[in-house]
Amino acid sequence: MRQFGPSGFRIGIDLGGTKTEAVALNPSGAVVAQERVPTRKGDYSATITTISGLVHQTESRIGQTCTVGIGMPGAASRDTGLVKNANSTWLIGKPLQKDLEEALDRPVRLQNDANCFAVSEAVDGAGRDAEIVFGVILGTGVGAGIAIRGECLEGRNAIAGEWGHNPLPAPLDDERPGPLCYCGRHGCIESFLSGPAFERQYAEASGKECTAREIEALAAAGDPLADAIMRKYEERLARALAHVINILDPDIIVLGGGLSNIRRLYDTVPTLWEPHIFSDSVETRLSPPRHGDSSGVRGAAWLWPPSR
Repeated sequence: MRQFGPSGFRIGIDLGGTKTEAVALNPSGAVVAQERVPTRKGDYSATITTISGLVHQTESRIGQTCTVGIGMPGAASRDTGLVKNANSTWLIGKPLQKDLEEALDRPVRLQNDANCFAVSEAVDGAGRDAEIVFGVILGTGVGAGIAIRGECLEGRNAIAGEWGHNPLPAPLDDERPGPLCYCGRHGCIESFLSGPAFERQYAEASGKECTAREIEALAAAGDPLADAIMRKYEERLARALAHVINILDPDIIVLGGGLSNIRRLYDTVPTLWEPHIFSDSVETRLSPPRHGDSSGVRGAAWLWPPSR
């Protein structure tokens, strides 16, 4: 495997369900190049090609050889090195790190995308100076990462923060057994709170398909059905996050992913989670990401320290 004298420049890759993004950071941590391309779903070899192509294009653009960190859905098994728990199911069981290192002819570092997001927001984002940050991804899937004093908590099995595959807390009668999740179980939080789940709920109620942004706009314009769907989503999100607060008691919860752009969540959800939290008062804050939907990719770049 090729070895090189590092320049201090780092590339981060965010392998998402709908987009794959690359950023390059200079030694001081400033973004000097950025590019997004659609994720080619269901095609593992195309995933390798897309990532390696983004790395080579970015290095050509900035004229520097870089370290590479990658945020991905799921995690690499500590037993086999193969991908597990990815909602981008074509990655499951694949030696992603090995194949990328061969394609790029250098070491790469992999980390769960939500962990990258949590660290990014803990270091210099919405959770800066917070002791415990719970970083949530509400997108194609639902996941989360935990940062404690700015550092990622992976856990013994590399699954810390895999909140999306717990059952929705305190399910109502019409929420049991719940939708079938790709993991094979019914009623996972992800099956209620992901972007596709939110859009499906509106489609089933209205008979027409709309994007999450369109549903939000309809609710803001006074459409009663869209508003009802939004309210149900907010109440479910509040229950799910209250469960986290009862266990982890974080200083701040930062929302990421496409649904984090729904502004009303930050006002409504904290008023709805209080009855479910075992405390006389709740000081945990709910916040949008300071770095927007590029926060996770910055965290991926930081998988290599600046001096490497």
